[in-house]
Amino acid sequence: MLPINEWPVAERPRERLISKGAQALSDAELLAIFLRTGIPGKTAVDLARECLHDFGGLRPLLLADERTFCQVKGLGQAKYAQLQAVLEMARRHLASQLNPGESIQNPLEAREAIQTRLRDYPYEVFAVLLLDSRHRVLGFEELFRGTIDGAMVPIREVVITCLKYNAAAVIIAHNHPSGVAEPSQADRQLTDNLSSALSLVGVRTLDHMVVGDQECVCFSERGWI
Repeated sequence: MLPINEWPVAERPRERLISKGAQALSDAELLAIFLRTGIPGKTAVDLARECLHDFGGLRPLLLADERTFCQVKGLGQAKYAQLQAVLEMARRHLASQLNPGESIQNPLEAREAIQTRLRDYPYEVFAVLLLDSRHRVLGFEELFRGTIDGAMVPIREVVITCLKYNAAAVIIAHNHPSGVAEPSQADRQLTDNLSSALSLVGVRTLDHMVVGDQECVCFSERGWI
């Protein structure tokens, strides 16, 4: 078995990342760069592939607790600490797009930031991203927790929050802890009710984002808003 530094340059994960960008790499190659080294008889890429197989994918590995993570030969507390630091830096980077004063340049920015904030909750959370007339962030509020449907979300409280921030536009969002992002009929009815109520006070509802495990469904992309 050849060590990675003896592979053809074009096949080495680190060199491929530098020449083609991180998006060109597989999950195993990205994880191998993080791991840096393998174990006797296995390169970092081999170890990465084995880890992904054992955990059932990249996301379950990233969400594993310390005990589960460290039980894998070749990992351990040092790599667990490094991974948690990397994940937290990524969360803070994406969350910074929701800081007051930041301008939302395109829907993808809002989707990535909202998905990062909401997808790991074990319960449903309803939130609003409040924007001014130039789509600059005024605030991000997690308003309610629990079952999200028309009966459980007090529309009056959403309107009051928008008025408090003097918002001109709003993106509403909630997560599905089941991991399935497909909106329910109740989600669609809630959106219609909120949009109607907010329009009466001059607030435009730009989107409703439903966050799942691997995806985020946007009502605007479905033509529902």
